[in-house]
Amino acid sequence: MANLPAVRTEDSKTSSELIQLVSFQLDQEEYGVEVLKVREIIRMVNITHMPNTDHSVEGIINLRGKVIPIISMRKKFGLMETENNQHTRVIIMDVAGELIGFTVDSVSEVIRVSASEIQPSPAVAAGGVGQEYIAGVINHADRLLVLLNLEMMFSNDRRELIENI
Repeated sequence: MANLPAVRTEDSKTSSELIQLVSFQLDQEEYGVEVLKVREIIRMVNITHMPNTDHSVEGIINLRGKVIPIISMRKKFGLMETENNQHTRVIIMDVAGELIGFTVDSVSEVIRVSASEIQPSPAVAAGGVGQEYIAGVINHADRLLVLLNLEMMFSNDRRELIENI
């Protein structure tokens, strides 16, 4: 939670810390990542597949002259694969100084939540997502949003895998 971008807003007498998140869908569940990590969101493009890579690595794309690895969030979380459709998006994010693209079912919205709304995730609720990847859970507009910690998801060992593409 401490690594999330904060926006100070002044109300008449109170000051609260707001966190900005990009929310996206994967298999009927909603996830969020900090907005400052997102460089851009693009429609699905042709991906060049790379041999001998981790099962979650879809391949690479050329985005304005820069080669970017693309990772399937469905595969990363052990979810059943589905066909891409008009809602499928690639979120290009800065993860520990590296640009990485993540395929998601759809991108929902940019939301602002109070830092006090972020609750720790129950240990048994992680499902296919590793507990260390979850920064917290937010109850926003009567729905639960799982806040991901991409830095933990791609720690040094995992980043080496991406760098070898």
